Amino acid sequence: MNKIVPPDAKWAFALITLIALGFLIIEGKFILCPLVFAMLFSLLLLPVGKYLEEKWKLHRSAASMGAVLLMLAIVALVLYLVASQIADLLDDWPQLQSQLTSSYYHLVDWIKTNFHITARRQMNIVHSATSKISDTNSGDAISVTVLTASSVLIFWVFVVIDTFFLLFYRKLLLQFLIAIFKKENAIAVYEVVERIKYMVSKYITGLLLEMMVISTICCTVFLIGGVRYALLLGLITGLFNVIPYIGIATALLINVLITLSTTAAISKILLVIVTIVIIHLIDSNILLPMIVGSQVRINALITILGVILGEMLWGIPGMFLSIPTIAILKIIFDRVESLQPWGLLLGDEIIPEKEIETKVFVEEEEIASKTEAKTLES
Repeated sequence: MNKIVPPDAKWAFALITLIALGFLIIEGKFILCPLVFAMLFSLLLLPVGKYLEEKWKLHRSAASMGAVLLMLAIVALVLYLVASQIADLLDDWPQLQSQLTSSYYHLVDWIKTNFHITARRQMNIVHSATSKISDTNSGDAISVTVLTASSVLIFWVFVVIDTFFLLFYRKLLLQFLIAIFKKENAIAVYEVVERIKYMVSKYITGLLLEMMVISTICCTVFLIGGVRYALLLGLITGLFNVIPYIGIATALLINVLITLSTTAAISKILLVIVTIVIIHLIDSNILLPMIVGSQVRINALITILGVILGEMLWGIPGMFLSIPTIAILKIIFDRVESLQPWGLLLGDEIIPEKEIETKVFVEEEEIASKTEAKTLES
């Protein structure tokens, strides 16, 4: 005889499961975060690995290593470009510092004239806001910097290692996923895996292409406008644009500060601000739908909540991983009947009211017919 589980017990079990899952995600950050990054990179590099195996007749280990080395070469090129620009910025640091000081005093005078706030009061506000930073001695700052750099290096070493092994053992992992489910669900599991692989590879490829387009446009406009460190500003805009909503605001702030430290011309500062705002509007309405396409159809509310939750759980890496993770969950939810309402919540597809009414009507008819059949049998 089947036991009927009370609805309250189901909700309590679901709540306990969510709490336990959240605890494991937070505590397992140093294992799970590199693994998720490696999964995304391995799906992106999978066509490269297959090409090296099929065309060049390489062993899977050599093909996987070749794909990883190609990724490292591209990342090293981008880091070299950014580092060279930052080195030029540091060489001009005394001049930039004097320019920032001059701009600061101009800002103080402007606030005093327009808002009638005295310079002393402004200094008190700034001092109270930066007191914690000033209390930190140089030794602590150096130790924190060294620890942060070493942790980032170790993090990316694990990402590279995990990416290689995911590429090498991809067939074994697929067989494992199919084996843990019932045989009648094997086709559905394979379909979900293929859909996730296709979506993630297309999404990441689209983001990289979008990043290149935005960086190229920004660099070109800044160079024509005579803005110093145009290459650095363009790369910052393209890289930070990967983070939805928050990234473009961060890039705007950094670019304005760098431009403000290099020139006192309001026209160039306005050029940077207007360019980034226009690029963001064009990207959101034209580039993103055209390049990335409909691979990830997540509504704006879930996107913002996902970015915030990702930052709370895993910091900046969580912000990058939030969107593809939600997209993978949506694919799974859409193909599991009991979870389809959650997939509908994550997406931006709105079912017409007529379809909803028809669906409800059909379900009510089915329920009524089943009830009538049971009554006749009894």
